[in-house]
Amino acid sequence: MVQGTIIKGIAGFYYVEADQTIYECKARGKFRKDNIVPLIGDNVLITLGTEENSGDKYQVAVIEEILDRKNSLIRPPVANIDQAIVVFSVTYPEIHLDLLDRFLITIEKENITPYIVLNKIDDGKEEDYHNVVETYTQVGYEVLCLSAKKAINIELLKAKLKDRTTVFAGPSGVGKSTLLNTIEKGLSLETGEMSHKIKRGKHTTRHVELIPLSMGGFVLDTPGFTSLQLEGIDKDDLRYYFREFKIYEGLCKFNGCSHTHEPGCAVKQALETGKVLKPRYDSYITYYNQLQDIRRW
Repeated sequence: MVQGTIIKGIAGFYYVEADQTIYECKARGKFRKDNIVPLIGDNVLITLGTEENSGDKYQVAVIEEILDRKNSLIRPPVANIDQAIVVFSVTYPEIHLDLLDRFLITIEKENITPYIVLNKIDDGKEEDYHNVVETYTQVGYEVLCLSAKKAINIELLKAKLKDRTTVFAGPSGVGKSTLLNTIEKGLSLETGEMSHKIKRGKHTTRHVELIPLSMGGFVLDTPGFTSLQLEGIDKDDLRYYFREFKIYEGLCKFNGCSHTHEPGCAVKQALETGKVLKPRYDSYITYYNQLQDIRRW
């Protein structure tokens, strides 16, 4: 068997790169039986076929085994990621902080390093996004403000990507594909125009694909979406995914404090002094209640 990495999946076929050759693969039926879905980024073992497929473009093979994952995401469905670039626009579509927080929770759960990118700064004024930068910097995230169209601060982002496997995520229309085209000349990913009627971007990325960078590393351009469910998260674990809460772990009066109603809660005391920001705490309470309702249901 040969070891390779799934770089793309389309219509039930998985394209595996191994030894600088790309193989068109089907997965063994045992994966479906065991309810295991191969993900882009998976390291796999394949057996090679004896003939090329009808298109004569790829050699055929079969995925026999999926090796252990260091992490995985459900949306976007990818595995073995080093870091995530969460991209939003400072103008249209407007920054959706609820969606941003949901992205960050999902990423934190998998111990993936997140960066926040605010694109299209050439279209807006600094006051349009200053509060976002200030809030999430205080929380502990690195926020990069740039313009893909004008190539402003692109080098700051490129430095983050070198020799890393990075997933780009965010709503449609924020410029993820344009960013990647600017970073990697000759990539020519399809980009979409903003629909000014509904103030949303048009979906351009149709599938998830692992793309090699000439400077080293890989990126995944993912389809944009405007909602994100907190899948696979228990309400009792939610507090671990708000990084500003971590320094107060163990300081509350009660072990296992949920930071919602208990007396002597260190997080709520930090909220009163402004060390924990109210918008982020309000988001936490909203998600906690939602997850509690799901458990009850």
